Amino acid sequence: MSDTAFHSAPVDFLAEPPQIQELRARVREFVDKDVRPRVADNDRAPAEEFDWELVRLGHEAGLLRLVVPKEYGGLGLGVLGVAVALEEIAAACAGTALIFGATLLGQAPVLLSSDPRLQARFLPLFSGDNPVLACNAITEDQAGCDLLIPQNAEHATDVVQARRDGDSYLLTGRKRFITNARLAEFGSVYANIEGHPGATGLTAFIVPLDSPGVTRGPVADKLGYRACLGSELLFDNVRVPAENVVGGEGNGMLINIQQMNMARATVAAISTGVARGAFDLAKDWCAERVQGGVPLHQHQFTARKLAEMTSKVEAARLMYLKAAQAADTEIPAPAYEPATAKLFADQVAIEVAQEAMSLMGARGYLRENAMEKFVRESFGARIYEGTPEVLALAITEALYAEDDF
Repeated sequence: MSDTAFHSAPVDFLAEPPQIQELRARVREFVDKDVRPRVADNDRAPAEEFDWELVRLGHEAGLLRLVVPKEYGGLGLGVLGVAVALEEIAAACAGTALIFGATLLGQAPVLLSSDPRLQARFLPLFSGDNPVLACNAITEDQAGCDLLIPQNAEHATDVVQARRDGDSYLLTGRKRFITNARLAEFGSVYANIEGHPGATGLTAFIVPLDSPGVTRGPVADKLGYRACLGSELLFDNVRVPAENVVGGEGNGMLINIQQMNMARATVAAISTGVARGAFDLAKDWCAERVQGGVPLHQHQFTARKLAEMTSKVEAARLMYLKAAQAADTEIPAPAYEPATAKLFADQVAIEVAQEAMSLMGARGYLRENAMEKFVRESFGARIYEGTPEVLALAITEALYAEDDF
């Protein structure tokens, strides 16, 4: 696979800051040296296995502290830095990218809290000698999208409950499909304050996952993204100090929306990376494969496919870069740019991966050639951080809000 293809380079007119350019180069080196040699083994391993050594190497490259402020030992590179790093990793393995992305998502409420006590307690964890993971626990068995759409909050059912008990809260319930939950040091856990219907009292808590009453459930056996572990978290009267509440009681929906608006730009970057990785395989194949006496890419029909595929990858990158820059520079982080970037990039990942497999024919269907993994993983990002339907609501709400203004 060529790593000098023009589509893989940042676009000059975007004028990426020097530190972001340096980050891209450093992460690309990490990917080529450490991620690619492990991709096949991690994908084929039993669902419960986890490559801590790979995470350690990523930690050494700074990938667990990209958004952590410098005063807490981080790099302070913002959403743009996260997005650029995750595209590079996802071009080899989306599951590996999500290990780091989910940790950054778990850090987000601490960052958004502007609470120096919470920040001083939890953020320095990611700058130590050993890698530390975090997770974001929002999704539940019966309350998925109802926890993402404010107008649906009253209809949410079986949400984790939080009951005030003196200077603490007691959390009871179950979260599902939580990336890193099996391994995380702490989780950003969203629970509904007892007495409020549905999720109308949704509140964000920072919960150390070694707390009494926390049980880490079985690891899900997933179609793709197998390098990262998704599992359940069960809470049985887990005591959480009131000082671990982010933003006050009942403000969990606002915190969640803010972190989603930040995270969607980075998920769009993962989808862009998946599309780019699939395209690179197909591009190399079309240069090697000879049909009718000439390389496959010289056939007009193939050329049209390759041209459309690379155009989609370029467009997806431009959209996520714009969204990430907006998330870093606008307060609060906007909904429109990240949602449109994710909606587009998620679809591009599917379209490009499927077209790339078609170009490789039977060889693309074989596990040994890596293409089928990109096809499997192209569908993953359509589920987390907002399905296309949820994104459509966010986008149209932003459109009509602009009209009203």
